[in-house]
Amino acid sequence: MIDVKKEGIVLNKTDLGFENESVMNPAVLHEGDTIHMFYRAVRKGNYSSIGYCKLNKSLMVMERHDTPLLFPQFEYESHGVEDPRIVKIDDLYYLTYTAYDGVNALGALATSRDLKHFEKWGIIVPRVSNEEFRHLVECRGEVNVKYIRPHKHDLLLKELESKVELKVFVWDKNVIFFPRRINNKLVFLHRIRPGIQIVFIDDLQELTKEFWEEYCLNFNKHILIDPKHHHEASYVGSGCPPIETEHGWLLIYHSVHDTPGGYVYSACAALLDLHDPSREIARLPYALFQPERYWELHGIVDNVVFPTGTALFSDTLYIFYGAADKYIACASVSLSALLKELLLNTSKYEK
Repeated sequence: MIDVKKEGIVLNKTDLGFENESVMNPAVLHEGDTIHMFYRAVRKGNYSSIGYCKLNKSLMVMERHDTPLLFPQFEYESHGVEDPRIVKIDDLYYLTYTAYDGVNALGALATSRDLKHFEKWGIIVPRVSNEEFRHLVECRGEVNVKYIRPHKHDLLLKELESKVELKVFVWDKNVIFFPRRINNKLVFLHRIRPGIQIVFIDDLQELTKEFWEEYCLNFNKHILIDPKHHHEASYVGSGCPPIETEHGWLLIYHSVHDTPGGYVYSACAALLDLHDPSREIARLPYALFQPERYWELHGIVDNVVFPTGTALFSDTLYIFYGAADKYIACASVSLSALLKELLLNTSKYEK
């Protein structure tokens, strides 16, 4: 087992109007001794925007803005700009987030060159109904039944569809880019439940309706990680941007399993091939860490640790996460020890 240290809560909500309900699920960018944090700020009524603060390597907040950096501007994100992640590729920062319109939760992108001014690209994942998705993924063979089985929120949204003008799409969240091109390709992860899928493109202009139709027709080929262990029984989702190591890409992701007391969200770890990240090399058979402290067990949503960003100082990997959908907390682990443990749990690659 890996020794994980819970560093505690690093950011709380304030009385400011845009973050008076909770703060959670931050994008993290580590540059020198500075940790840039772009966090989901929730105001009463469950409307989200993205706030900004700056931490030092001792995890002390050195600067915090009193207005949101990104906020809803378009219909597709009218009810929330949620759960950001960020990487820098060449000289451009890619900040992905979940756009929520009150019905649909879909992955979107904004880019920046200075971390102050962001250009929104809109939704970059497929917009397909459950019926369209099922038709496409079943065309060329069988697919894990969980991908086409209606989830609870699908049934609620289907009922809502008759009452609103918005069309109901398959939820596609947790979009995360790799922090560099791989074999000259932009690579990102996304999540249609219950697994994590991977995408390779030359540039963003490729992400057309036709691209996604072809992608769904070959859906099985794009599944990176499906639930396998007990703590992953319900579904998994992308977490933090992958970290490049000599042994492969370290992926910290989240898993969910249902219990008599409700869903439990855990932080997990896997290792992907450095040259072909569609290949899983290793995966921990147990959760890296789970809800155990009061601030993780009790909040807006109980029993949640939701990792979304990391910062590496020497051999210490800081993992920032949303705790019970109410706070931003941090855990730390030895990177070398984690990699050593992962390599003891190599995966049989099947594609």
